[in-house]
Amino acid sequence: MTRNDTWNIHAVAAFISLSGIFFGLDTGAIGPITVMPQFLDTFGKFRNHAIQGALVATILFSASTASFFAGALSDKISRRRTIMVGALTAGIGSAIEASSVKLWMLVVGRLVAGAGEGLFLGPCGVYLIEISPASVRGKITTMLQLFITIGIASGYFISYGTVKLSNSFSWRTPFIVQSVVAFTLAAGMERLPYSPRWLLLVGRNEEAFAVMEQFDRSAVEREKAELLARQESERSDATIRETFRDSTTRWRTILAIFLMGMQQLSGIDAVLYFAPLIFQQAGLNSRNASFLASGITGIVLVVVTIPAQLYLMDRWGRRPSIIWGGLSMGLCMLIIGSLYASGGSKTTAGKWTIISMIYIFTIAFSITWAVVLKLFIIEVQPNRTRAIASTLSHSSNWILNTLVALTTPLFLAKSPSGPYFLFAACLLLTTVVCILYVPETLGRSLNDVDQVWNERQEKTSNLLAKMQEKTKWSKSESSTIRAEEIGLERIESAATAH
Repeated sequence: MTRNDTWNIHAVAAFISLSGIFFGLDTGAIGPITVMPQFLDTFGKFRNHAIQGALVATILFSASTASFFAGALSDKISRRRTIMVGALTAGIGSAIEASSVKLWMLVVGRLVAGAGEGLFLGPCGVYLIEISPASVRGKITTMLQLFITIGIASGYFISYGTVKLSNSFSWRTPFIVQSVVAFTLAAGMERLPYSPRWLLLVGRNEEAFAVMEQFDRSAVEREKAELLARQESERSDATIRETFRDSTTRWRTILAIFLMGMQQLSGIDAVLYFAPLIFQQAGLNSRNASFLASGITGIVLVVVTIPAQLYLMDRWGRRPSIIWGGLSMGLCMLIIGSLYASGGSKTTAGKWTIISMIYIFTIAFSITWAVVLKLFIIEVQPNRTRAIASTLSHSSNWILNTLVALTTPLFLAKSPSGPYFLFAACLLLTTVVCILYVPETLGRSLNDVDQVWNERQEKTSNLLAKMQEKTKWSKSESSTIRAEEIGLERIESAATAH
């Protein structure tokens, strides 16, 4: 394209968000696939829940490992090329899964697909943030989450449809679809522009401003001077060590890692991966009923994500969405856990309350944490460490995702209430952390985020200092009162002795 041509930001974002379709397809399909009769005929019945969890988790293990290196790679070869390499790898992995005739082949395919997924998913979010004007950044970036939910719903219903096939294509078809999506993404990346922020990092200033003009002409002149002024300090050679050593980036990176890890410990992927098992445990005993309920969960995800992307994201703000979302989901998990612990789940009303709470939890997650956290943890980072911090936070997400996938079937079998109480505790803890440390970044350019971050941290520091001072005063007052009580006791003892 020439400098005078323009890119449609929504079309580019939609294409990049094919990465979300791929991720969602596997998330939605793998649970139903592992309980299909045709799948069990091919690979044999699993001896225990641990094997089922391990098969689901293989893709997450390699994804968490690959995502650890994705930030440095995207700084070196560009966001665009990293996404391309990751998509190509994921497509090959899915093709291996689809053609498997032995369990070890399926495991290898999932490991390869996971490596590709780990390479492209984090850089996709960074790329969308860096090409988006501030006025539409929320809508553009959350398109990735919308496509993830579409992928999840599609994965459920593809599996629901193909389970009726009498041959192995019942479980191979979802993997074939994933492979086609990944190869399409890889093939199309070559035609898209480089991220302008990456071009600035590597000193290709004229190209960077040309790309910015193609997406948003009005913002270029306004941001050009500031971007050039900051360029000297925002070098492209940022490392993981520097990210944690530098006081201006350390706590932002730690907060991002914490938030993305706790997103998994909210319980969302326990619900999505093992929806058929969870609904069976809640009282939907037939395979078709649990599959259908799982598919409805996918539809709910899509339906509520659309208004979150188009309307709520840029009106509610990042901070209120994270806080109220955490409180709402925590309450849902507490109710479910309490019903299982008290035996209320054995009644008809209790079963339907649990099913309702699962749907309410899913809705709350979809309109808050699903769309806000991935956006916030990227836009709050400085330019020079954005890719590394983003991929480190995604690594924490993948690692805990792996843990959830491995342990959820075992945990549910041992203690139906335990997982829900654990998820509730994690949600409420995260909410408290967000109240203290998460600033509001809505409507701020990426260059203005430093200011709101520093303001939020100063307010929190002052609040904690006042609380500490009050605690010291209370302890001092208690000590004084206790000393006076001891003195009175001695006087009374002396009087009694006389």
